[in-house]
Amino acid sequence: MKILLKLLLIVFFIIPIDAQAEQKRLDVNTILMRSTYKIQDEKSLGTVFIMGEPSPDMPGKLYYVLITAAHVLEGMKSDVATIHLRKLEGEKFSKLLYPLQIKKDGKQLWIRHPDVDIAAMRVRLPKEADVPLISTNLIETDEILEQFQVHPGDQLLVLGFPYGAEANAAGFPILRSGRIASYPLIPTKINKTFLLDFEVFKGNSGGPALFYSENRVYGGSTHIGSIQFIMGIVSQEKDVTERVESLSETALRKHTLALGVITHASFVVDLIKMLPAIEKDKP
Repeated sequence: MKILLKLLLIVFFIIPIDAQAEQKRLDVNTILMRSTYKIQDEKSLGTVFIMGEPSPDMPGKLYYVLITAAHVLEGMKSDVATIHLRKLEGEKFSKLLYPLQIKKDGKQLWIRHPDVDIAAMRVRLPKEADVPLISTNLIETDEILEQFQVHPGDQLLVLGFPYGAEANAAGFPILRSGRIASYPLIPTKINKTFLLDFEVFKGNSGGPALFYSENRVYGGSTHIGSIQFIMGIVSQEKDVTERVESLSETALRKHTLALGVITHASFVVDLIKMLPAIEKDKP
């Protein structure tokens, strides 16, 4: 079975022909780098990325869907958060700070998956924003993990903003990596999270973890080419709690293990299906 990766670039849902040609020149790592952003308010900080949800009525039309860890949005007290978008003018990227409404009259506009730490919401973004959309076809499934024999020790690439740090003045995320550090991975409905040998800092939560492998060996032979898909969402840092007792007191001490807890991305598809129905588009 071959994975079809439909990488589409749109501006307010319309796909220009020249943009389709541009996508062919970009790899998935670059597309995901450009579609991952920092989000914050005065209380919370995290990472989000934007995916494309196909329109049920108009083929070739996509809607912007923001994906992140649910606790990132839950920690925000304001009705409006700031998302650090970017714009491309000529060959230069620059920051584009945009007020994004995440609540209305105190009521959240996003939804949380009932079983895992993932949130999603449809958003409208300014036309000048650089948002190369990644299709939901790029999300892992149990069948994909089984087919390509993904296992402990495989490396994932992770995008985020540790402590709010950015890769450069344009506000791009920082790419880091780690190896899968737990077992089993499937079925993902049962094994909802897995560990990654990757230290999580404040600001990393919500970032995508991408599986990328070239000329991979699976099924008893080597397959030329690359395999790429979003395997998870950064949720939290793994720690252990130590109970320390003395004659006068009992104290609990937490020790971080420099391990990330990653929620399987397969839940993103389920969550998008839970979003409110889209009003029928006008021709």
